[in-house]
Amino acid sequence: HVQLVESGGGSVQSGGSLRLSCTSSGASVSDFCVGWFRQAPGKEREGVAVIGTDGSTTHADSVKGRFTISKEKVRHTLYLRMNSLKIEDTAVYYCALDLWSGARCRLDQQNFNYWGQGTQVTVSA
Repeated sequence: HVQLVESGGGSVQSGGSLRLSCTSSGASVSDFCVGWFRQAPGKEREGVAVIGTDGSTTHADSVKGRFTISKEKVRHTLYLRMNSLKIEDTAVYYCALDLWSGARCRLDQQNFNYWGQGTQVTVSA
């Protein structure tokens, strides 16, 4: 049984930084395509960034240059470093795991099989 647990969310002022973490059990984030998604109030969930088994990454245009996805094999942990946060980044952030895509990891939530419970990120002026 795969479980994903996010942490690191919180409240920050615009321009600030946060680092989200996602630890896995039952499957290692190192062995699969994994990613971050977010859902703002009243909006649909959207992709933020993904990282494949070969280490290749894809970031949404809205976060390019500000957010960085990475993973640490030893700790079975996925990270999302978020810099220069904007008010519009306020959302619940979810990590997710895709069992099948491997290196062909895409920012498509339909491909993801397991999801964490989410962690709230709130950015204020």
